[in-house]
Amino acid sequence: MKVLVIDDDQINLDLFCLMLSMLDMAAPVPVRHAQAALDWCADHTPDLVVVDYLMPDVDGLTFLRRFRALPGMREVPVVMVTGATEMAVRHEALRLSANDFLTKPVNGIEFNVRIGNLLALQQARQQLAQRAETLDLAVRKATADIVAREHEAIHRLSRAAEFRDADTGFHLSRMAAYSRLIAVQLGLPEAECDLVCDAAPMHDIGKVGIADAVLLKPGPLNDEERKIMQRHPQIGADILAGSESPLLQAGAVIAISHHERYDGGGYPHGLAGEAIPLYGRIIAVADVFDALTNARPYKPAWPLARAVEFLRSQKGTHFDPACVEALLHDMDAILAIQHRFHQPLEDAN
Repeated sequence: MKVLVIDDDQINLDLFCLMLSMLDMAAPVPVRHAQAALDWCADHTPDLVVVDYLMPDVDGLTFLRRFRALPGMREVPVVMVTGATEMAVRHEALRLSANDFLTKPVNGIEFNVRIGNLLALQQARQQLAQRAETLDLAVRKATADIVAREHEAIHRLSRAAEFRDADTGFHLSRMAAYSRLIAVQLGLPEAECDLVCDAAPMHDIGKVGIADAVLLKPGPLNDEERKIMQRHPQIGADILAGSESPLLQAGAVIAISHHERYDGGGYPHGLAGEAIPLYGRIIAVADVFDALTNARPYKPAWPLARAVEFLRSQKGTHFDPACVEALLHDMDAILAIQHRFHQPLEDAN
């Protein structure tokens, strides 16, 4: 273990290094000037420091103050060498977080015992920190694996609802990517942008509870059938409710709110404006935009310019204006998403 020894007196420096050589675990690094030692510490981390108090230019207290300010040096033990009468110096050194003291003239046995004990403690602390880091990495990997499996299961369940509705296989991927794009442009934190993207595919999961006669009806729905269809946000929220998973919690919010309209004319609760959860407002724009710009068995794809014009015409009525502008702010990103997740209609399902 590297022991940085600082003393302007060459005889003392040689003596300290000789005593350190008697310890199997110690490798002395002798330095005569405190500033040179600080420069060395800018690129190296000692395991322990022995520093004399009385030195020219930069004394032991000044060294200690500057040393503790360096990155990563707060936990390195420091032993200060002082005279027997310098109690005020010792008190100040303690305030500056010195760990121990040696009194001149230094006794060899006392030196080796104190330094040996501190090095053993430092070695144990480093081993404990290394083990804690190893365990932390293992926990993070295990957590990441669990989250990945959770995402896969949710995506597959979400696709089951989409397949019943005759949507194309890439609809979920596109609208999730649009949702993330909107969240990014709105300035949401990175973790929240990822959460919106991961939860977006659950928006229509409640369609698994809608009868095929209504869900797959080729023509327009009558009033009763429309009421049945409008139950799917609540069904989806009920499916996802009560989970401790942040992802499922976000999915529940999205499921219940993505058919609300900014002017209050949506369903199931007729919420308006910012009373609609932000995630629901984001998904409403992303979902409709993807539906417009892609072919379905019952309609051709709209040209991009027509879909953009429609979104802008619906700002403040159907859609949150900020979410619309957030999506349309980066047309290159939109085109990249469409190119990445392109699927011809005949290959759907």
